[in-house]
Amino acid sequence: MRRWLPELLALPLLPWLLAQGRHTRRVTPRMPEAAGERHGICRPSHIASPEALPFTLLAIGESPVAGVGVETQDQAITAQLAHKLATRWQRPVSWAAFGKNGATVSDALRDVAPQLPDEKVNVVLIAFGVNDSTAFRSSARYRQDLETLADQVRQRLRPDLLVIAGVPPLHLFPALPQPLRHVLGLKASTLSAAAQALASTTPQTIFVPVHSNARDRSLMAVDGYHPSASGVVLWAEQLVAAIDDGLDGKIHRRTN
Repeated sequence: MRRWLPELLALPLLPWLLAQGRHTRRVTPRMPEAAGERHGICRPSHIASPEALPFTLLAIGESPVAGVGVETQDQAITAQLAHKLATRWQRPVSWAAFGKNGATVSDALRDVAPQLPDEKVNVVLIAFGVNDSTAFRSSARYRQDLETLADQVRQRLRPDLLVIAGVPPLHLFPALPQPLRHVLGLKASTLSAAAQALASTTPQTIFVPVHSNARDRSLMAVDGYHPSASGVVLWAEQLVAAIDDGLDGKIHRRTN
């Protein structure tokens, strides 16, 4: 029953919600994907083991992975996470971002997954859910699409750790008016629960919820919909702590 709560709330409010959605799209500033290369290497100021091979990180996701909300790819989540991992572990981190603005998981299966390299990667981040929430994708369909994507990622990239990010808290997005914000927030939470359930039954996979501070407007970009550079840094800090725990020293202490 709980997973259908957003639909049950939305049904009697549908004309109002549709009108709010159209108005929000019309008045919300359109932000481009960030400029710059979508791959690189982050090097710490001091490398404890100079012979260490770079730790490898790849992210696949929707607009934040594409860098919407920040100016350059170096400010986007994949590079920021790589920077924090390199600093934490004192070894170089090679990163690559495969993001598409507006993508659902289904879109990524069609358009992004075929572009993934066929090579070993230490950690893969999967970050979707906002567009699946606004499309009112069912929890079962969202989980099925995520599972298919995770299977393809494991086959091609053979990660030591797969990280599935929670859906961002849409109930905190300033760009969304009420009651649309509340309904989409509920939808996001049900999709997050589906992602968490998938991760809990999948080996070498962790779920990391997205936490934010509703009172700190600086964490959001000017559109009130995407994370700002400060918001990305906060998200990266949450992810790096979870990755460190998930790997439990198995990777970053190796030198080859």
